[in-house]
Amino acid sequence: MKKLRIFFLLLAVAVIASVSHLKVENLLMAADPVPAQEDWKSEFEAVCSKTQDAMTFSTDELKNLIARCDKLKPLIDKLDESPRKVYLRRLQLCKDLFVFVLESKERK
Repeated sequence: MKKLRIFFLLLAVAVIASVSHLKVENLLMAADPVPAQEDWKSEFEAVCSKTQDAMTFSTDELKNLIARCDKLKPLIDKLDESPRKVYLRRLQLCKDLFVFVLESKERK
């Protein structure tokens, strides 16, 4: 039962991350006021793109990814309301998955 739950959680995050990236990116291109401030976005993509491989990471790698998520949150909090809500939700999903996998590995 736990394996099935993990599978569906991983599947949901992977689908949301891949599909929402395309739609959100098109909608938010005009909403980004200063392109120079998009450094957070490349870090965001780098971190959240790793959700598909979350089960393969060591506990140290997972802790590092969780810390990177925590560092991104204040940067995303500075965005306008609509993109902030979208990116904070996506970031939280990524972080939740990393935490879930970390806790699963630590229980073993």
